[in-house]
Amino acid sequence: MIEGIIWALISGLMLGLYALPAKFTKDFQEENTWGLFFMLTMFFVPILASLLLVEGLTEIYATPEVKGVLPLMIISAALWGTGVMMWGKAIHHIGLSLGFSLFIGTVILVGSVLPIGISVVQNGFAKGLPPSAILILILIGIATVLMGVIFNCKAGLLREADEDKSASAGGDKKSMAVGIVIAVAGGLLATGFNVAFTLGGGPIGAAVVAAGNPAWMVSLGVMLVVFLSGGVVMGSYFAWQITTKNAWSSFKTPNFTRNAVLIFIMAFFHYAASVGYGYGASLFELGPVVVYAIFNTTCLLVAVISGLVTKEWVKASVQARKSLYIGLSSMILGVVILAASQYIAATNTTETDYVDKAVETTDL
Repeated sequence: MIEGIIWALISGLMLGLYALPAKFTKDFQEENTWGLFFMLTMFFVPILASLLLVEGLTEIYATPEVKGVLPLMIISAALWGTGVMMWGKAIHHIGLSLGFSLFIGTVILVGSVLPIGISVVQNGFAKGLPPSAILILILIGIATVLMGVIFNCKAGLLREADEDKSASAGGDKKSMAVGIVIAVAGGLLATGFNVAFTLGGGPIGAAVVAAGNPAWMVSLGVMLVVFLSGGVVMGSYFAWQITTKNAWSSFKTPNFTRNAVLIFIMAFFHYAASVGYGYGASLFELGPVVVYAIFNTTCLLVAVISGLVTKEWVKASVQARKSLYIGLSSMILGVVILAASQYIAATNTTETDYVDKAVETTDL
């Protein structure tokens, strides 16, 4: 369990820091930076990792069960790719701390409600809803995260007003409101990752293990499809953006090697964070619950600290910073409450299963 927690901390740290090197590129326009990043993180890194680590890669995707789920996986992953692309745009508008908080907060909100809704649709209200105590705890956690999202939005709007007061006439003013909308919309679309992973986890997981690979490599097999599908969306968008803004010439700079190294670090951290989370969650029975909470909490903390260290909030008022801290604290508390609800549910299930098995044994 301790090793899983360590991996959660490391993965959250990587995801929280992955976009930081973008602040230190030179001579690149925004489209150059993010276009190269998405090409590396969605194509180069996952393909290289899969080829080097996963045995029987071709045979895995040739199985009939895997072929059957690929179309829906590709569609869901394309939606996720659109959401992640919007996340990058949001960070450009509103910075690391607020961009991460809003995006991940939205993902947590939707990710918590969606499984309950699917269960109700499939099984009806009687069997689809969790026990009352667990449901109440889940709703409290969702409400707490929502309060955090609201306070972060307020912090962003207050910061925009503070920066407008000190901005020189004719300066380039980014719209905080637009950034907030992009971050929230991106979070909604990014839930396509969970859908794709759910659809492909079983068939691809079985094929990966059958090919002689360890169970933790299942995430590599699923993510290869997800990343490549999402990468097509992102690559196409940024190729169009670079062409529209005549930014191809910006790649011809003496700082290209420096920029490429910084962006490769971004790509590696982004991909490795997902792999590290999956590995940590596989190390103990309740890993997906405990590791998920620690992973997201660490990511949010690191993102906010990075934003503060890089002076994103230097012109913000005390009121704006107070709202930011309240929002972040609420989101962290909400994640902890949601994780606690799932922990209790898993514990109750385990205890019930144990009792049932004991009764069966006695009957025999």
